[in-house]
Amino acid sequence: MAQIVGERPNTGDIIVDYDEKLFDDVQANEGEKAYIFMHTVPFEGSVGFVNMLTATRINRKGFDTSLVLYGPGVLMASATRGFPTVGAEAFPGHMNFNNQLGTFMKEGGKVYACRFAMAALYGMRESDLIDGVKPMHPLDVLDATLTARREGALVMQTWTL
Repeated sequence: MAQIVGERPNTGDIIVDYDEKLFDDVQANEGEKAYIFMHTVPFEGSVGFVNMLTATRINRKGFDTSLVLYGPGVLMASATRGFPTVGAEAFPGHMNFNNQLGTFMKEGGKVYACRFAMAALYGMRESDLIDGVKPMHPLDVLDATLTARREGALVMQTWTL
């Protein structure tokens, strides 16, 4: 077995170079758009939350940013989450999807949720969505992708099962 010689880093120590940035800090040009499509199971990994953080960062760079939730991704927009009561955080990070979607929308981001996934897959009603999330027809998932293509928008797509 390999032996590591030296002392373990202490809390607050820096173990990598956070100052070196290799790429320009790109900001959106006037009118640029971004679409983030998420077919992601909440809490089954970090992908959904990381994509929300990325969407928020893209929005802050000046892109007109839309987040499209479909399949299990619609569960991230549930306004009825919480324990022991709706809105209560059962453990640290339990409400991170709700909180991050709220931040994203407050800063001008748009969030859409597929009605097919909501009703057919999860029994969610439109009234179960976080305020500000817009329900969309299932055919709009493809048409949003085609719209993004025509607009020359930045497109990110994530699928997890």
